[in-house]
Amino acid sequence: MIYSVEPIIQVKGLSVRLGGQQILTDVNFQILPGELVAIIGPNGSGKTTLLKALLGLVPFSGKAEIFGVPVSKILGKIGYVPQRFSFDKTFPLTVGEFLEMSLLKPKKEKINKALAEVEMVAYQNKLLGELSGGQLQRILIARALLNEPEIVFFDEPTTGIDIEGTRGFYEIISHLNKIHKTTIVMVSHEISVVYKYATKVICLNRDLLCFGKPKETITKEVLKQLYGDEVELKPHHH
Repeated sequence: MIYSVEPIIQVKGLSVRLGGQQILTDVNFQILPGELVAIIGPNGSGKTTLLKALLGLVPFSGKAEIFGVPVSKILGKIGYVPQRFSFDKTFPLTVGEFLEMSLLKPKKEKINKALAEVEMVAYQNKLLGELSGGQLQRILIARALLNEPEIVFFDEPTTGIDIEGTRGFYEIISHLNKIHKTTIVMVSHEISVVYKYATKVICLNRDLLCFGKPKETITKEVLKQLYGDEVELKPHHH
């Protein structure tokens, strides 16, 4: 017997125009449950805009549905880790207090569980303003996991993090995907990471240039369309 798997995210004819500029044009794809999908493309290609459209944060034409409904109806099933998080570093807020603020009913077990996932349990009483960039990013992942979402969106999650921190970061994302079967959608500029971890890739340069398995879809021609002549294709065998 063949079981059909319904897409968890459906995008049809999605276009975004902001400030008189066409950012995305007629983008179509679907994402199945449990996939880890990377969105790649040059600066200004519309990667973050696509993520924001999926999250209902920017107006768009066309269709973008998650679990078959507009995102506004199922926000509780979604986690989001932004590229940058601005806050007053002098404000005396601990990691635990910060996470409590993100829960409707603060529960110690939920906070401990989320911190354990990102290997940050020992930092619960540390001040948020004293964390390194990589540590703060892990806490933002923990915050996204508090309500046990079925999908987590990441916007260039390793911006400003050192190489060692970056490696650990992607291992956490891979763990969430493989062990917890969480569907992951992440914007990334690191082709090698996409090869290693992503099950599918969305190549954007205002239009959709490719969608599929990284090793089949990221060709020399596609990379040239995305980044120009200076980028080489270096397959990674993992």
